Amino acid sequence: MPKRKGRPVVHAVTVLALLAGSAYFTYELRKDEKAKLPATRTITENPNGLGGASGKQTWERLNNPARSVLRDGKGAVIATFTDGARTATLKGPTRTFGEPANTTTKVVTDDWVRLTPETWTKGAEKQQWFKDWFKQYYGSEEDDVFAFAFQYTQGAPVKKDDQGIQYAGHANYGPLKADGVDRYEQTDFYDYLGIPYTFRDGVTVYPQKDRLRSVDCSGYLRLVYGYRARYPLMSDNTHGDGLPRTADGMARGKEGVDIIKLQGPGPWYVRPKNTDVLQPGDLLFFKMDHRTADHMDHSAIYLGPDTEGHKVFISSRKEQNGPTIGDQGGVSRLDGNGFYAGLFRSAKRL
Repeated sequence: MPKRKGRPVVHAVTVLALLAGSAYFTYELRKDEKAKLPATRTITENPNGLGGASGKQTWERLNNPARSVLRDGKGAVIATFTDGARTATLKGPTRTFGEPANTTTKVVTDDWVRLTPETWTKGAEKQQWFKDWFKQYYGSEEDDVFAFAFQYTQGAPVKKDDQGIQYAGHANYGPLKADGVDRYEQTDFYDYLGIPYTFRDGVTVYPQKDRLRSVDCSGYLRLVYGYRARYPLMSDNTHGDGLPRTADGMARGKEGVDIIKLQGPGPWYVRPKNTDVLQPGDLLFFKMDHRTADHMDHSAIYLGPDTEGHKVFISSRKEQNGPTIGDQGGVSRLDGNGFYAGLFRSAKRL
């Protein structure tokens, strides 16, 4: 009898020990998983990750550009929706983006950039499509435009879909030309993917074999905003609706809203004096090649301020041979007197 009475106690102690060990190993595994996250992105898990949203939320209309903002009970803006655009910014958990292989620049932000399923109009917050969308994405940590963008920088891990097609991982700009210095342009998102792609206008394009895993500046934007975030894409600059093929096509296209318009005198245009109207996720356009007088030659995605207060962007460029927020070929800043800052000309919100 004493022995029988002792067995349940031993059994219980054993179970508790096993549970404790299991909990410990689960905790350690989670630490290991966090440690394996790409160095280009980390998420700060904190209870105030939604910008301290509390109390009754209120809507407000603002101008220049015309937009609707949602404020929390303390008056802080927690979401912004621009008339004529699908790009929205939502407050969420704070994230740190960096590119340690090429720069010490870091962007710490609580902005999450997402696409609404329909173009925003005044009063859209009352429509059911928006209520359903906002309920799904406000506070969500599902990958957004920023997360997509950094999945192609140097050191980004490879990701493949169910068919084995690589859709993320370090991207190049394009192969070297015969001079061994310059690189080929005209590398679009389907070149990176290495698969044929049929556009909505029925045109099918085929990847160039020597440009696998490559995207030029506009191809990178189409990869991030189009293939990944599902914004419609044009097969070129003139056919169909959606994001055009080139930087100049995007800058002058009808999609989205001109946040900073091209300012004369043309055809060279001038550097904008005020960039405070920019919002994370805006598309930026630069005049770099003086051989083409009336064309924008480079495009980028605006990220917002870095930890030093500079307004920074990410783009795919020849000097770095791929997407970067680094300094090779010019610092990735709009402020100051750097190379790209001096050539910045306009911005658009999709």
